[in-house]
Amino acid sequence: MHNLNGKAPHKISVRNLSLSYGHKRALHDISLDMPAHKVTALIGPSGCGKSTFLRTLNRMNDLIGDVSIEGRVLVDDVNVYDRSVDVVELRKRVGMIFQKSNPFPKSIFDNVAYGPRINGVRDRRRLEEIVEGTLKRSALWDEVKDDLTKSAFALSGGQQQRLCIARALAVDPDVLLMDEPASALDPIATAKIEELIYELKKSYTIVIVTHNMQQAARVSDFTAFFYMGELIEFDETRKIFTSPAKEQTEDYVTGRFG
Repeated sequence: MHNLNGKAPHKISVRNLSLSYGHKRALHDISLDMPAHKVTALIGPSGCGKSTFLRTLNRMNDLIGDVSIEGRVLVDDVNVYDRSVDVVELRKRVGMIFQKSNPFPKSIFDNVAYGPRINGVRDRRRLEEIVEGTLKRSALWDEVKDDLTKSAFALSGGQQQRLCIARALAVDPDVLLMDEPASALDPIATAKIEELIYELKKSYTIVIVTHNMQQAARVSDFTAFFYMGELIEFDETRKIFTSPAKEQTEDYVTGRFG
């Protein structure tokens, strides 16, 4: 059991989670606790299961055929795989930011207002408040406030990714899942996303998949090292990068791996 008792209240608790695509086992018996208002980084080589694991946290794997899941994923002590759970409601609470920014072919304003509108917010002034507040939290407001009617596609890659973060925040989630959110961005845009993650953890619990060791070391409080579908080690990031308990972890973080 990878448990860090007493460090912070747990927002997400995973218990004996296994996942298979058909006959292929992709995740093996994973258990860990992710604290609230912290950033947990998932690291490991390509194909090790970290993105698959991330997607179990808001049931994105439900969208793939022939997936079977055992075990439990508890968010605020509710198992997200219980039949009573409304998946649409779950994905509002547990938002997802993808590797490639995917703004809608709409204006900046309409991208952010989309979720609130679907959830029944019709009042224009309320929508304007949500859009402004969310763009400010996403560190994008100052760059776009003079032309919110502009197409989202007119923004740079880094701005588009921050817009996608704003879109996720607009429906008031508790948890943000980020699947390599800066891997397609240049170093300056990446630094802005990292600064943003640091700010956002005051209000949200964040789980981030990253290939970039330095990024994991910079932005996260806790790190989980995955290999071949197994959770090898989970601990405070400082410990994972300076004195890991497992030799496999040390080999990976020092680049001696493989």
